[in-house]
Amino acid sequence: MASPVGTLLSDRYRLDAQVGIGGMSTVYRAFDTVLERQVAIKLMHREIAGDSDQLERFRREARAVAQLNHPHIVGVIDAGEEGDPDHPTPYIVFEYVEGETLKQRIRRNTRLSIGESVAYAIEIARALGAAHERHIVHRDVKPQNVLIDEEGAAKVTDFGIARTLHQEGLTADGRVLGTTDYVSPEQALGRAVNGQTDLYSLGIVLFEMLTGDVPFQGENQIAVAMKHVREDLPDVQTRRPEVSAALAAVLDRATAKDLDHRYPDAKALIADLEDVLATETARTGHVTGEATTVLRSLPPSAQKRVPLRVRSSRKALLGGLLVVALAAAALLGYLSTRAERGTGTRENIAPAAKGLETVKLGQRAASDFDPIGGDGEHPTETSALLDGDPSTTWSTESYDNAQLSKDGVGVIIDASPGGGVAAQRMQVRTPTPGFEASIWVADSGSPRTAPPQGWTRVSSASVDVGAREQIDLDTAGNRYGRYLVWITKLAPGKESVEISEVLLYR
Repeated sequence: MASPVGTLLSDRYRLDAQVGIGGMSTVYRAFDTVLERQVAIKLMHREIAGDSDQLERFRREARAVAQLNHPHIVGVIDAGEEGDPDHPTPYIVFEYVEGETLKQRIRRNTRLSIGESVAYAIEIARALGAAHERHIVHRDVKPQNVLIDEEGAAKVTDFGIARTLHQEGLTADGRVLGTTDYVSPEQALGRAVNGQTDLYSLGIVLFEMLTGDVPFQGENQIAVAMKHVREDLPDVQTRRPEVSAALAAVLDRATAKDLDHRYPDAKALIADLEDVLATETARTGHVTGEATTVLRSLPPSAQKRVPLRVRSSRKALLGGLLVVALAAAALLGYLSTRAERGTGTRENIAPAAKGLETVKLGQRAASDFDPIGGDGEHPTETSALLDGDPSTTWSTESYDNAQLSKDGVGVIIDASPGGGVAAQRMQVRTPTPGFEASIWVADSGSPRTAPPQGWTRVSSASVDVGAREQIDLDTAGNRYGRYLVWITKLAPGKESVEISEVLLYR
């Protein structure tokens, strides 16, 4: 029996408005007259409910999904059946999530920030992992099935329902079922699916969050599905160059067509995504949106790594400083295991200064900088910074307990000949990655006081410097004669910082 708006199901749930419809069911916003609260109700289509096998699968799956209790899964509140007892129409009552779908959020913003994209991928993966532990495979992971609540958190919905309502594979009775934009190769070929199928679809969702579009287009859904089977995923770094090699590596593995190369389970994917989120936060020096909440939820084992204070405006942080766990050393080990495109260490990343001109500097253009004075920071070694030989290095003095005993130290690059330079990027190469630094500029002379006196910062407040770090400089087209690499924190377990090369680009 059709249930129009205004119908009272089981003398309790009043259907107030239709909010969605699919091939197998319709979703309504409803009002629970007993507990006086809004709920969402998914009502199975009558013609589908007439199939006894489908009806029993729906009932069985509803019971299974009701056991899922996870902050990133839309909760099941109740289930029932409406109509003729001999031909009932089942329904499931869910918590009502006020907000928008992830698909709507992507469309509204064109694409999401890298930090927010990774954060949502983590939340979705955690939800999938919880379902997989109970042997429930979603089979229809897509941004339309992810709700973003008023607090900005992701909640996955339609768990298991797609599984119960259609046959294995891409088609049933000659009909294409649902969108194929996120379909895994094994689904498209009608093969058996497992949790890895959901991880592939999540990888496609992550690609869309980062780029604003799905990877494959075609004349029809069958053509799109076959591209998932036969074609490589487009290079995400080509579509969005600021995506790191580490994140590209995670995306490549999540969407591997060969199951042996794909992440074996959600736990493995989550671990790599958490490392990427922590590293992206360190690299940019700030974090916004839902990424702040996810950073707070990183496991204790990760929080013992490289700490970074991240200022947030979210109320949940009460205007304070969030100590974030970062894993520079662990990330380097992680990156070193990747051998395919987009999966190498920083040494294999295409130069970020492509299209820019290298600023020519003499070896004497570098000098050490210690605002306290004394013997300085190995002033006789500074020529190694500009000699073009990565085997020679300049180093700071050694500090006990891996702690600087001052606000910072660094090196100054003299670019004053010719009236200075409006540099757009700096590359810092180091055999001791993981230290924190920022880049400052001055018009002329050499201020001998610590920043900010006499200096202007042109980089992020804190850059987690990798082996071959590319740092964008906000000089606004102004020429500066002095560029200071200001080191404020040593890498974990290190007593000094070594730098082999510093390059400027304009």
